[in-house]
Amino acid sequence: MILAKEVSKSFGAIRALDRVTFDARPGEVHALVGENGAGKSTLIKILTGALEPDAGTVERTGAVAAVYQHPALFGELSVAENIALLAERGTRRWLVDWGARESNARRALARIGAEIDPKRLASALSLPERQMVEIAKAVATDARTIVFDEPTASLPETDAARLLAVVAELKVRGHAVVYISHRLEELFRIADRVTVLRDGRWIATNAIGETTRAALVDRMAGREVDTVFPTRNRRAGEIRLRAPGIEVRSGEIVGLAGLVGAGRTELARDLFAQGSAALVPEDRRRNGVIGPMPVAGNIGLASLKTFLVDRAAERRTAESYRERLSIKSAGVDAPVETLSGGNQQKVALARWLATSPGALILDEPTQGVDVGAKAEIYRLIAELADGGMAVLLISSELSELLGLCDRIAVMRRGTIVATFGRSEAEPSRLLEAMLGAAA
Repeated sequence: MILAKEVSKSFGAIRALDRVTFDARPGEVHALVGENGAGKSTLIKILTGALEPDAGTVERTGAVAAVYQHPALFGELSVAENIALLAERGTRRWLVDWGARESNARRALARIGAEIDPKRLASALSLPERQMVEIAKAVATDARTIVFDEPTASLPETDAARLLAVVAELKVRGHAVVYISHRLEELFRIADRVTVLRDGRWIATNAIGETTRAALVDRMAGREVDTVFPTRNRRAGEIRLRAPGIEVRSGEIVGLAGLVGAGRTELARDLFAQGSAALVPEDRRRNGVIGPMPVAGNIGLASLKTFLVDRAAERRTAESYRERLSIKSAGVDAPVETLSGGNQQKVALARWLATSPGALILDEPTQGVDVGAKAEIYRLIAELADGGMAVLLISSELSELLGLCDRIAVMRRGTIVATFGRSEAEPSRLLEAMLGAAA
């Protein structure tokens, strides 16, 4: 088990945690929720020993392993070697049994349903694949407490369901599981208790059967949040984006669904390389923003021809988008790495909006952001489409595609295999096409 009592942590003038108490018991899943910036990541870093609290105490029984929101694999090592970093204890002579190492990796990957070759280099993996390897690393250890920080954020629903089964198995085996997710529906499937943090403070802890999704959202936000998808004009114009099996017209939002490895991100990159559209990529940490660079510099990156000779214009543009997109930061000079995930996503979006594109590709735009930020991003996407932009929306959340899109295309093995109009799209039909069960 693990128990944090009255822990506090500050970073300069920012109070990340203020006298928070939290525990996880053997044989239970304790969910931890809160908006971006609520203190969740700081708390789990303290639970795992990555950070020391300024005040309070932490008691641990057995080792603690963590699967963080952003995978931290060594790209030059193989999948098996990355898993071995935590799972192997070595021998006196540090002799490597390569066969056993690969076998152990295969077993760990199989336990979570991941079909990944242990010999592949980590640098060659997609973001969802890297996330699955991180999970395999954690389950391959003998840790008594395992922390999951947004483990399904980059996974489609079929793979996410497989992962939730792994969490349930760990619970049955007597592990204490701390589970963080912005997908609140997951919590009601696997959690025993749920704790809400807001602005670094403990708000409430309840048995999962004693609360509701609406109550959690209210406690997380401290305000009423409209999670209903926005209404739209839905007036399609000329074709702005075209690829084999798919086209997107101005004023349209077309969704792209598919399992991990279906080729959705590759298609998005191909369209971007052709100059057909602006692309807000899936992995914002690696490809979407430059952490140490200020907000203004990040927003101006795609408009360097203009802003290199007019830095004042760059600041004015950044201030304009900071206000328009409700980007919460200390100012346009603040490093992007100090912003929450949702606000980093808005900066990546602002960069391309500043170029006045006719078409926009959004690859997992709400991955790992809280319910409040999701509602804001949905509103922005609808506004862009209503303003005449063509939007291609790639998402692993079927509810997101069903709620926002005019049409949904399904991709499998690099090919568009089916397209559904708004009235035809249903979760079961989409999943059948994704899995290859549809005609």
